[in-house]
Amino acid sequence: MSHEPTIDDIAEKIEMSKEDIVFALDAIQCPISLYDPVYTDGGDTLYVMDQISDKKNKEETWVEELSLSDAMKRLNERENYIIKLRFFEGKTQMEVAEEIHISQAQVSRLEKSALKNMKNYLSIAPTCHKGN
Repeated sequence: MSHEPTIDDIAEKIEMSKEDIVFALDAIQCPISLYDPVYTDGGDTLYVMDQISDKKNKEETWVEELSLSDAMKRLNERENYIIKLRFFEGKTQMEVAEEIHISQAQVSRLEKSALKNMKNYLSIAPTCHKGN
């Protein structure tokens, strides 16, 4: 009976490690753009980049952290939680949606709104403190 060879079968036949076989198979995959749509729900599109978790721990200055913390205090509880999950824990929109029991499209809308509010606050915050 013939069957599609497994990684083990291939590794054994050509006398290579399973890891090298996996690397080789990954290398021949066609690359995709981070902007390729994965899913569309009523006009809100989920892109590949929305599914990627950012595990990189970026070092920021204490002033930036204080400003960001202050801007996050201006968000409602749900928006604040979504921003923490997405940008501090590196979760995807789909992971956040599953955790808080809403759709990915709703997470996307809430995230965009929260980021806009934070940006607006951060862009006017320095002028509010002048002269104090």
